[in-house]
Amino acid sequence: MLFRKKPDTPDIDDGDRPSPHRAKIGKRIVAKLARNPMVSRIESEKIDLFVRREFLSVEECARMRAMIDAGAEPSKLFSGTEGPEYRTSHSCSVDREDPLIRAIDARIAGLMGVDQATGETIQGQRYTTGQEYRHHWDYFPVNDTYWPHMRKLGGQRCWTAMIYLSDVDSGGETHFPYAGILVPPAEGTIIAWNNLLPDGAPNTDTLHAALPVKAGTKYVVTKWFRERASPAKYE
Repeated sequence: MLFRKKPDTPDIDDGDRPSPHRAKIGKRIVAKLARNPMVSRIESEKIDLFVRREFLSVEECARMRAMIDAGAEPSKLFSGTEGPEYRTSHSCSVDREDPLIRAIDARIAGLMGVDQATGETIQGQRYTTGQEYRHHWDYFPVNDTYWPHMRKLGGQRCWTAMIYLSDVDSGGETHFPYAGILVPPAEGTIIAWNNLLPDGAPNTDTLHAALPVKAGTKYVVTKWFRERASPAKYE
């Protein structure tokens, strides 16, 4: 997602401003993950980023890959302003009422100590050789055209949880350039990061990319959490 100039007079409660509510969410989740002996924190002064290996079993990963293969379509972008080369993977939103998805949803929420009602539907992604998602942020720029709608549907994206469903022969790392962090794919591993600063404002240092796969196929599922529950189910 390309960075755009912020409006001169944003609303004081808008998504690009400090927020005590969002700050409280971040503090609570960081504390929950930090207490878990099976979770590792990647040391960084720039972002809050955590890793938990073997979060999903080999069988669960295989079942999720089959779901993605069955429903995959070319990935889309919110703004629609970038060229087709910006995100070249295939994606699908899975059935959130599927028993496996419901179990994974509950497990992610339990790991992070987050309200399930604030979570978007899990999205699956598949990257074949050469495919990528260039550097972007997961939080919503408030001066983009879709922000008013997103604001009504739960508001700002606070946290991202992503699970690798496969190993990759070469490439496919998740790259946080401003934080100097590179996370290679490892089947069953979940990574979770705060898209915001400690004060609840968006953290530009969370810029990240899915680097091109050099050999093999990469599968992941991603779940985003908003600052509040949506009045309707997320797509």
